[in-house]
Amino acid sequence: MAKRKRKRKSSSFYNRGQLHVSNLIGVLLALCLIVAVSMKLYVTQHNVVDDSVATEASNDAQHQQFIKTIGPYAQQMQRQYGILPSITMAQAILESDWGQSTLSKKFNNYYGIKGDSDSNSRYFKTQEFVNGRWVTVSARFRVYSSWQESMRDHSLLLVNGTNWNSQQYQAVINAADYKQAAQALYDAQYATDPDYPSKLINLIQKYGLNNYDK
Repeated sequence: MAKRKRKRKSSSFYNRGQLHVSNLIGVLLALCLIVAVSMKLYVTQHNVVDDSVATEASNDAQHQQFIKTIGPYAQQMQRQYGILPSITMAQAILESDWGQSTLSKKFNNYYGIKGDSDSNSRYFKTQEFVNGRWVTVSARFRVYSSWQESMRDHSLLLVNGTNWNSQQYQAVINAADYKQAAQALYDAQYATDPDYPSKLINLIQKYGLNNYDK
């Protein structure tokens, strides 16, 4: 007499058409975990975006305030010395990092103007572009009592030139527009960075600094 085969119990989630309670709980817990992780990632990403937007807005507000602060005095320098305010302002922004560099915050030097004696200057390390590469050098930089004094000294430097060449920056003074003036600064070796003219021009165009020119 043949033996009747015993049915194996199903190993699936279902038993006689019904879902095991333990398996159902496992599925629900997994779904809850997935949802929780997804929500955490969503919130984190949005917080990062929100923080980034807030930081950008704060920086933009600070930049606009910096421009409003130095703009009128840059125009005064133009009336006295004939230097385009857009150039005066763009150089102040670039050289001082919006007034946040150590040299500008501690010693009001907004233009990286070098000094010639211990009485009016301090030594700082700076980056210079030499023989096709950036090198760190120690140089003496002027100390000022205010940023206005720094801006006026910058204007006088461009007008009077250096001790070895009184006409060194004459092309900057005679420039027809800010683009010519930016290139003239580099040609006259005000800065060693080959991208110096384009950096000034980009700042002027981005923030509309040429609107201060007359």
